[in-house]
Amino acid sequence: MQIRILETGEPPEPLKSQFGDYFAMFQRLIGPHSPRFSFATTRAHQGEAMPALADFDGLLITGSPAGVYDEHDWIEPCSDLVRRTAKAGKPQVGICFGHQLMAHAFGGKAEKSDKGWGVGVHEYKMTAQTDWMDPPSNRLACAVSHQDQVTELPEGARILGGSEFCPMGVIDFAQGPAISFQQHPEFSADYGEALLRLRKGRIPADRADPGIASYKNRSDRELMGKWIANFFLQHAR
Repeated sequence: MQIRILETGEPPEPLKSQFGDYFAMFQRLIGPHSPRFSFATTRAHQGEAMPALADFDGLLITGSPAGVYDEHDWIEPCSDLVRRTAKAGKPQVGICFGHQLMAHAFGGKAEKSDKGWGVGVHEYKMTAQTDWMDPPSNRLACAVSHQDQVTELPEGARILGGSEFCPMGVIDFAQGPAISFQQHPEFSADYGEALLRLRKGRIPADRADPGIASYKNRSDRELMGKWIANFFLQHAR
C-alpha cells in the first residue's frame, strides 16, 4: 500500500539537517506498523505537480507555515487533490495544516484563531471512538504548533476529539474515508522542544516557556501513529 506524503512545508534549518524532513518523520512514525506500507512524496510547496490518483493508495497531508487562506499557487491544487481522493474512495489523513486544508476543501472554514499560539504538548479529550482507534483511548496527548484552527465543520463532518483551546482538534469527514488531526504526531519530543527554542521571540515567552517544559510530559504520538496506520489499512482497496 503506497502512502503518498503531500508535503506542504518543511522543518526550518538547522533542524531539517538534524531531524529530517516531514517525509522522513512520517515514514518513521507509520512505517513500522505494517510491512505493506511504501512511501512516496510530492513537495507541493515547491510547486511539484499533484500525483495521479492511480499512483497512490492513501494520502497524508503535512503541516505548513502557510494558512489555507493564503494566496499561494499550490494551495488550490492541493484542495482539489483532497476532493478527488475522497471521490475515488481512497483514505486520507490531514495533520495540522493538512487538517485545516481538508476542512477547507470540503466546505468548512479554517482561520487564524484569536486564542493565539498553541504550542507544546496538548491533551485532547476523545469524544467518540471508532474501530481504527485500536488500542482505544479517551485522551490523546501530543505536540501542537499552530495559530490557525478549524472554526466551521464541512457538512456531515463530526468532531472526534478536541480541547478547550482547540475544540475541533480531530475530525472525521463525511466526504470519504478521511480523518484529520490538529496535533503533530510526527514531532518527537527532541524536535518539538528544539523547534520551540528556535521560535522563541516569534512566539511569546508566556506560551513558549510552558510549551518547552511540556515536552517532558507523556506523549501519545506512537499511539497516533498506530491509529493512522490502522485507518489506512482498514480502507486499503
